[in-house]
Amino acid sequence: MWKRDENVRPPAGREAAQPAPSTGTPSAPVAHGPELEGKRHMDSKDVVNIGKSVVIKGELNGSEDLTVEGHVDGKIELKEHVLTIGPHGRIKAEVFAKSVIVLGEVSGNILASEKVDIRDNGSVDGNIISPRVAIAEGAHFRGSVDMQRKSEPTKASDAPKAEVKPAGQSAPVGTAPKV
Repeated sequence: MWKRDENVRPPAGREAAQPAPSTGTPSAPVAHGPELEGKRHMDSKDVVNIGKSVVIKGELNGSEDLTVEGHVDGKIELKEHVLTIGPHGRIKAEVFAKSVIVLGEVSGNILASEKVDIRDNGSVDGNIISPRVAIAEGAHFRGSVDMQRKSEPTKASDAPKAEVKPAGQSAPVGTAPKV
């Protein structure tokens, strides 16, 4: 019984008995095996880099943040992650991501669920759909910007307009039955 209580609630200032020595701080809870690896995995953010000499043609999908320094021609989908186009990056693609940071060149439409940020020497030729857009002084942009709110889908905003028109008209001409 004493060992069980000790493992559940270690006394203050003392670490619980462990099979392997700990390298962490005494006040931090200690995890073992896969739990420790998972914690480290969550603490450090995964970012995949595509180097300057890499050329990709086709679809690029992922579940990690991505930095592109090379060339991509096709489609990029990172729905829940950040896409960064580095200063040497050249993208000719439709882009779908949570957030997009442009330091290089993008030719194609960008759809971001959170933000698009075009930095100083960044260039975008295409339409942007995102709730937040930032274009730095010195950046190049040619296209349109649609800053839709997250909770306002396009079809839901069109529906009330269609309902309001008939309600505002008293008796439209030609709608009454003819005898």
